[in-house]
Amino acid sequence: MKDLLTPMSEDEFARLDEFLLARFGDEDEDMVGKDEGVLDISELDGFFTAVVSGPVAVMPSQWLPAVWGDFEPVWKNTAEFEEIFSLFVRHMNGIIAELMDEPEQFEPFFMESEFEGRTSTIVDEWCEGYARGVKLNPELWLSGGKEVTEPLLAIFAFTEDADWPGHEGSDEEVVERQQAIAPSARAIHAYWQARMKELEMSMEPIRRSEPRVGRNDPCPCGSGKKYKKCCLN
Repeated sequence: MKDLLTPMSEDEFARLDEFLLARFGDEDEDMVGKDEGVLDISELDGFFTAVVSGPVAVMPSQWLPAVWGDFEPVWKNTAEFEEIFSLFVRHMNGIIAELMDEPEQFEPFFMESEFEGRTSTIVDEWCEGYARGVKLNPELWLSGGKEVTEPLLAIFAFTEDADWPGHEGSDEEVVERQQAIAPSARAIHAYWQARMKELEMSMEPIRRSEPRVGRNDPCPCGSGKKYKKCCLN
């Protein structure tokens, strides 16, 4: 198994992409009313971006079931599970490193499609994945107020829950909305990081400005008794 901080290769991204879709067999044709989970690498990238950007740490026991939805894989063996889980963690660590060390370099893993010689950027899957990550702890996310909800709107505009308003208007307007997704994701991550630092500072232990009173020292209340016989008792 590779070190969990090793960046992912293109072949490894392709492996994850194929595996996510290969979970579905012929018997899974009827998916009405079922949670399909994460379907491709773009959606996984959006999901993990939300997981590492939110108000609280999310454990694998919470995020892994959300990846599978109602279609958890049938593992060939333990080695296959360890391989896929390792790729998940490495991809997540890569997102963390980029957002923490070079946030301005962070870019979502969008898909592209070609039609009649024209290339289009597909952002819907990534945004659906991000929304899935937010839904792991929705109330905590909303506690951030408009500093979180406003950039979230730029992402949720390309999701099914919002009826895809991001696609309304001219091609130029759609592209402009798409270009707002990455800075919105960066802003959300930066906001929660700042909040966490504030919380850590507020939880620092209070240090005494006066020396500690010993058990046999005179009680500071002025009674003249030893501390152990007065206020300590």
